[in-house]
Amino acid sequence: MERKYVFEYEHYESLAALPEADRALVAEAEQATARAHAPYSHFCVGAAARLRSGRVLHGSNFESEVFPAGLCAERSLLFFAEANYADDPIEALAIASNPSERECYPCGQCRQVLLDVERRQGSPLRVIMSGGGTATAVASAELLLPFTFRL
Repeated sequence: MERKYVFEYEHYESLAALPEADRALVAEAEQATARAHAPYSHFCVGAAARLRSGRVLHGSNFESEVFPAGLCAERSLLFFAEANYADDPIEALAIASNPSERECYPCGQCRQVLLDVERRQGSPLRVIMSGGGTATAVASAELLLPFTFRL
């Protein structure tokens, strides 16, 4: 039997069109790209998460000589948040890159961890993917990974 998967997302043709809170979070993610360690790919990624308390956390990618020991910006941030602020749920997470000719989307591992965090905290996590002067947002990480791994 054939089935169809359809989901809703928001696309913004300019960052100025984003809601103010999202625009501020994207700016924080853009700043986090400066702290990336990407000597091999030269693709610096930054992430910023806004917690329910209003606190903003940052993460950036880190590449290692012992590939694949590096870590994406999103997972760096999510693991830090879960270890240090587990009782303060993440409401939104923005991703940015440098260079940023196009929007920066999370890899498969990051999508799964985003979903794991969302499930653990019991509330949706808005994901804003920015780059190239545009942005796309989804209301829940679950929309990024429809056929998710689950034990």
